[in-house]
Amino acid sequence: MSVNRRDWLRHGSNLRLVLLVLWLVCYVGYGQFEDTNDFNNPAVLPLVTQMVYRSLSNSTAALNQELATRAKFCVKDPDADWNKAFNFSTNLDFLSSCIQKTKGDIGRRICTAAEMKFYLNAFFSKSNNPAGYLQPNGNCNLTSWVSGCEPGWACSVDPNEQVDLQNSKDFPERTRNCMSCCEGFFCPRGLTCMIPCPLGAHCPLATLNKTTSLCQPYTYQLPPGRPNHTCGGANVWADIRSSGEVFCSAGSYCPTNTRKVPCDSGHYCRMGSTSEKPCFKLTSCNPNTANQNMHALGVMVICGVVTILLIIYNCSDQILTTRERRQAKSREAAVKKAKANQRWKVARTAAKKHVTEIREQITRTFSGKRTNNDGETHKMLARGYSSEVEDLPKYSSSPASSSAVQPSFEIEDDAAAGSLERPSVVTGGKRGKGHRIKKSQSQILRYAYNQIEKEKARAQENRDLTFSGIVNMATYSEMKKRTLMELSFKDLTLTLKSNRKHLLRCVTGSMKPGRITAVMGPSGAGKTSLLSALAGKAVGCNLSGMILINGKELSIHSYKKIIGFVPQDDIVHGNLTVEENIWFHAKCRLPAGQSKADKVLVVERVIDSLGLQAVRSSLVGTVEKRGISGGQRKRVNVGLEMAMEPSILFLDEPTSGLDSASSQLLLKALKHEALEGVNICMVVHQPSYSLFQTFNDLVLLAKGGLTVYHGPVKDVETYFSGLGIIVPERINPPDYYIDVLEGIVTNLNSDVSYKELPQRWMLHKGYSVPLDMRNNNSAAGLETNPDVRDSNNGNAEQTFVRELWGDVKSNFRLRRDKIRHNFLKTRDLSYRTTPSMWLQYKYFLGRIAKQRMREAKLQATDYLILLLAGACLGSLIKASDESFGAPGYTYTIIAVSLLCKISALRSFSLDKLHYWRESASGMSSLASFLAKDTMDCFNTLVKPLVYLSMFYFFTNPRSTFFDNYIVLVCLVYCVTGIAYALAIFLQPGSAQLFSVLLPVVLTLVATQPKDSEAMKIIADLCYPKWALQAFVIGNAQKYYGVWMITRCGSLMKSGYDINEWNLCIMILILIGVVTRMIAFVGMIILQKR
Repeated sequence: MSVNRRDWLRHGSNLRLVLLVLWLVCYVGYGQFEDTNDFNNPAVLPLVTQMVYRSLSNSTAALNQELATRAKFCVKDPDADWNKAFNFSTNLDFLSSCIQKTKGDIGRRICTAAEMKFYLNAFFSKSNNPAGYLQPNGNCNLTSWVSGCEPGWACSVDPNEQVDLQNSKDFPERTRNCMSCCEGFFCPRGLTCMIPCPLGAHCPLATLNKTTSLCQPYTYQLPPGRPNHTCGGANVWADIRSSGEVFCSAGSYCPTNTRKVPCDSGHYCRMGSTSEKPCFKLTSCNPNTANQNMHALGVMVICGVVTILLIIYNCSDQILTTRERRQAKSREAAVKKAKANQRWKVARTAAKKHVTEIREQITRTFSGKRTNNDGETHKMLARGYSSEVEDLPKYSSSPASSSAVQPSFEIEDDAAAGSLERPSVVTGGKRGKGHRIKKSQSQILRYAYNQIEKEKARAQENRDLTFSGIVNMATYSEMKKRTLMELSFKDLTLTLKSNRKHLLRCVTGSMKPGRITAVMGPSGAGKTSLLSALAGKAVGCNLSGMILINGKELSIHSYKKIIGFVPQDDIVHGNLTVEENIWFHAKCRLPAGQSKADKVLVVERVIDSLGLQAVRSSLVGTVEKRGISGGQRKRVNVGLEMAMEPSILFLDEPTSGLDSASSQLLLKALKHEALEGVNICMVVHQPSYSLFQTFNDLVLLAKGGLTVYHGPVKDVETYFSGLGIIVPERINPPDYYIDVLEGIVTNLNSDVSYKELPQRWMLHKGYSVPLDMRNNNSAAGLETNPDVRDSNNGNAEQTFVRELWGDVKSNFRLRRDKIRHNFLKTRDLSYRTTPSMWLQYKYFLGRIAKQRMREAKLQATDYLILLLAGACLGSLIKASDESFGAPGYTYTIIAVSLLCKISALRSFSLDKLHYWRESASGMSSLASFLAKDTMDCFNTLVKPLVYLSMFYFFTNPRSTFFDNYIVLVCLVYCVTGIAYALAIFLQPGSAQLFSVLLPVVLTLVATQPKDSEAMKIIADLCYPKWALQAFVIGNAQKYYGVWMITRCGSLMKSGYDINEWNLCIMILILIGVVTRMIAFVGMIILQKR
């Protein structure tokens, strides 16, 4: 009986609990509680708290939804922001406390969706209401101002009125039972309801400071005339710049909105933190600190980076130096073996010749009796040396190659080893007996020097030009023959378009392959103009007459792959060695199908023939860093064109600045080129007599571009002697003839004046003489254009404006002609397939990598400056929570843009002349541009790391290191493209000036208030605007909870959108791509050929 009674009592208690829960479900939404004693029950209070929190969550969700609707620019993920601001599920103590304080009346005191919307409207309309005061409403106005309208207080709704917290239209009449706001809530002035404080806020009850009459920790005062009114709770949640009372203070963290805990040692707590963060390693954090003490880490990072930079600065050349030393050893060994082999061959040949002479003598002595001893002697000489190092090239002729030699050989064993085993020769793709040795670098060098020694020995044998030597030269099948090209011209006239002045006039002649033609004359005679006209490089001129190639009227540009042009200036890369300069041109301009062994042979032959063996591994040198001598540099300049095995070679004053010995060495090398069928034309100034006799043909020009003589050098004295002009004894003939044409020699023992020499040559050759030269033999008639003279006389009375307009038109025509010339497309008739664009890109990449390694000291200086800039800006400018670090990022954009632009200018400003020369010779412009840009990508990736290693750890922003790195990489990529365009379109001085001014000016424009639509458009065109926006957005995303309104206010003031981070990154990349395209087009248009 007792057991049943206990069960009945237990079931009765459970029944009462179930009924209470059902009652709470029915009435908690309306805040109607009659029996307040149940809220002190420990079993009931948690259930009530959960019910209130569910209702409160719906209310704050409406607040968050309104914020997301009104402020999409500052809310990226509404649900995530709500969780970080109003998810109190981990601790609901402030709700339980408020329920007990209000005796269950909390539901009637929480703001509805309409009241929260009203509060947010006041925040977003600060442009019309700068103070942020709430507008009058039904509960708080001039006629009704209850105690709940005061800051920190709230009122309740009439018990008979139902409250719908999700009502977003109507205000409930909330004027009853006014009391102070609960802890964890804030009650704005002008509203009689409570809004929960977000996470990261600290909203305790205020206490009156009798000294200042302020309700601390807030800044409002008690209303006058109400002695019974006391300090309430928090009164405002707003932008930190206008009111920051509710923010959890720096040095402490607030796990709930009613509890504040000081930061422990080893941790740091920023303003508005909900938890403490541990300090990085090697940093220190004192108790109650808001930032890490990173001075020790910064010093260590600076010391480490500086040490690395110093190592790079001092050891940058060791890699290339060690590699060059190893190659030099292999080359020296190959030279020694080749010379030893050649000496043995010479000795064996001499022994055979001696045996033959003895045999002939014995035969004559014994009346023609013949013995077999001679044959045995030959066998004895040849015995034991069958394994001698002799390369066995197979020669084939291909129209696609200018070289007739295409070796397919197997390197044999060393002769000194005495091996009797012969190597296998692979034919038809099948392997023969024996082992096959791969063609290593040392084997290729051995082959090349064997060939060179053979050529030297052959030249020595044929120097006497005996009958047998001539036969040997004629029957020698290994002599390379280039594509033979004869260049002839008839009535060639070159006239400037600007003033119609003649540079050349009625020049007729021909230049044949296998001969060296020298073009001579006084200054202003048109020597270089003749070379430019024949090479197709005359721009801004009218060219008349005929230029024939092998008797056909074809464009010279169709053969540019087999035409070499040596400019007057020594355009050679100073930070490359002699061998690297020549080897690069050989790789890019020789046929793509030519083997590496043949290319090495070409390069070694050029270096050997020009006498550059001693300096082959020496840097050419620049103005700042001395390298080889001027004469050696001149020979390297010629070697660049010789390395591509041209069929026609133009040289503009190659002997200027050379001594007699160097000039003879150069002419000897050119003579060897002529023996292979190269058509060589060169401009020379007053050569020595021995050098003059080396030339085959001579073109002598008078002032005005008129021909005085064109023919063999050996006949020039005979011709002038026939005119009565005899060279005195001990006078160099070319010097004397030039003095005659200059008018310096006046005591000619001839009835022919120097002014009549061009006409006499025309009559001598049977050419037609122009009409003005027939009627006027004066200097004016010969040296000027009569049309120009008449035009000048007629225009003598022109006004200054007309003359200026004429000059402008002439300059415009000249630029137009250059652009047309650069885009001139012709059919390739050279039948030479050079390496593809991607293969040339590989070659350019390797060359630029070597140059950058040799410029590592300069690169290290750039990195050191960036490091110091990051340290200085990071230590001077602290991250500001109010602006999300915008000031520091602004200075970062200026500093990084300026330093990276200045360094990027070097990629193109210093190499313009080299690019123009290489592009004119047929090298790929796209390959050159892409290679430089690819190498600069290394700086694009590394420089942000160097800068952020200081700036980020000193400022310690809330955004991640990776976010800042991505933005900075895109910024560097963008400004590098702008620097390319500046370097190509402007002169170096102007480009540097613009590189300094642009970052400053554009950043100032981008950070100005956008008061007008025009100002907004201009700011959108400035790259600093997008970089700063990306920095600020990346940092603002890490501010949440109590920072939501501050984030929205800062982004609204700046005009930024938190959803446009990806757009900012894409625009920076797009600007970098577009400016690179503009730079590339400018590089092609503005190049000089």
